[in-house]
Amino acid sequence: MQPDIKTFIIYEDPHIIVCHKPAGMPVQSARIGTADMVSLLKNHLASSARNTGASKPPYLAVIHRLDQPVEGLLVFAKSPAAARDLNRQLTSSGFSKYYRATVVGVPDPAEGTLEDYMVKDGRTNTSRICTKETHGAKLARLHYRTEKICEDSKPVTSLVKIKLDTGRHHQIRVQMAHLGCPLAGDRKYGRIFADSPDTGSLIHKNNSTALKLCAYRLEFRHPANGKEMTFKIR
Repeated sequence: MQPDIKTFIIYEDPHIIVCHKPAGMPVQSARIGTADMVSLLKNHLASSARNTGASKPPYLAVIHRLDQPVEGLLVFAKSPAAARDLNRQLTSSGFSKYYRATVVGVPDPAEGTLEDYMVKDGRTNTSRICTKETHGAKLARLHYRTEKICEDSKPVTSLVKIKLDTGRHHQIRVQMAHLGCPLAGDRKYGRIFADSPDTGSLIHKNNSTALKLCAYRLEFRHPANGKEMTFKIR
């Protein structure tokens, strides 16, 4: 049974749709029978168009993405003009994405900006830190701040808030792992520390949980009227 997309929509007007994507659902999938945000939204728009007597197929553009295990806020464009403006904001200024993450360990320093070069491997669907000279390398930058240290957990974890300045593939997961604090539940990038006698077994134990990452806040200017839009989930 397909989920009801209306339970995920938190704002809609003639130009945009803002949704709360649940963890585990892909933004877009080529798998037949797999529920994804794009398919559900297109069905929603098609149903609305039929109710109003519209004849044209609905338009929907993906502006940014979240990894399948990640929950959080997404904005989609309902017209080419809205898509152009939101994409312009995404690549220049005015579009801000904030995340909450639980990481293994305690970041040192407690607050900082991470700047690295990253390269994606399409064959393995992974990314890694590399040098600036590496073929295909792209700058990745984020700012993090430690909000809380959970010393009672085993292993010790920290709640971190993150603002992305760039949107690279698996960026938060790769950069926080490179810092020495992989995301809790990250089976893919937590394992780069598996050979460490101090942290390896603990990270594997922690990987039994879901990936602890949520895109909790989204800011941009409305593509039609320029109004500042802010959306936030708990």
